[in-house]
Amino acid sequence: MPMLLIKGSYHVIDARPDGDTVHFTPDDSTEWDLVGGIHKVEHNMSGRARLRLEAIDTLETHYSRTGPEVHQPLAHGHAAQDELLRWLGFTSVTRDAKEKVTAATPATVPGWILTRGAAQDHRCIALAGRGTPQGPSGTEVFVDEPLLRTTVNHHLLAVGLAYPTYYRSLFAELRTELTAAVHQAQAATPAKGLWPDDVTLSGATVTGMSDLAEDTGAVILPKLFRRLVDYINLGDPDLSGFPAFLDQAQDKFWILSTGQFTTGLDAVVEVIDSKVRMTHPSEDLVFED
Repeated sequence: MPMLLIKGSYHVIDARPDGDTVHFTPDDSTEWDLVGGIHKVEHNMSGRARLRLEAIDTLETHYSRTGPEVHQPLAHGHAAQDELLRWLGFTSVTRDAKEKVTAATPATVPGWILTRGAAQDHRCIALAGRGTPQGPSGTEVFVDEPLLRTTVNHHLLAVGLAYPTYYRSLFAELRTELTAAVHQAQAATPAKGLWPDDVTLSGATVTGMSDLAEDTGAVILPKLFRRLVDYINLGDPDLSGFPAFLDQAQDKFWILSTGQFTTGLDAVVEVIDSKVRMTHPSEDLVFED
């Protein structure tokens, strides 16, 4: 799979990184212009931009799209944050009460990314590596399974701190490699990371925001968490209307195990009274970009 390689450095001071987002500045900021796709990467004068790590989703530590800021259980969310920054090369990070980084050692760390485009919110979607890349910055390289295994994206799935979340732009063989890492984390004794607590498939009882947005809340796929929070913020926690709400969002995706292309997460979400669960694991879904 060909992807654009960009060399630069990671930054966390004055930012609120979580387990799947971090700031990155290319050594040559004009290389952002080389990123393909219909959305441009949003960056400041120095070239600093936000990355959205490809193929993974970690528990929300600060979500506020439709209401007051809420979070999923912070033990797993902070574990993903800490592991991301440790893996990249930050040896210590100090945050304030609002999760903003006020100090870091070192202040920046060198690294590289592999990308094919930006999301609708103009974050660069990327595989992220550390140290010096094996190739010239600003050129396309072929990403195979061995190269994928050198990224933090693969690492966070392998240690069980992220959910796989796939989009069509990621080639099938790379999805297969990432899914294998997920299954190994789940099959470990004990299961790694968040997997012993995950109830995405078994079901979470949701009667109000406290069942989701507290440290004792359900550990579920972040995409499902965000949809539930947005639904509850409309003013009625009765889940009987949740499937129709999911249909309105018009998510488009394939179910790999059946070959079905469908629209609306209601196709893979079951609601019985106040209990909600997904009927397919996240690695069985591939979303439209």
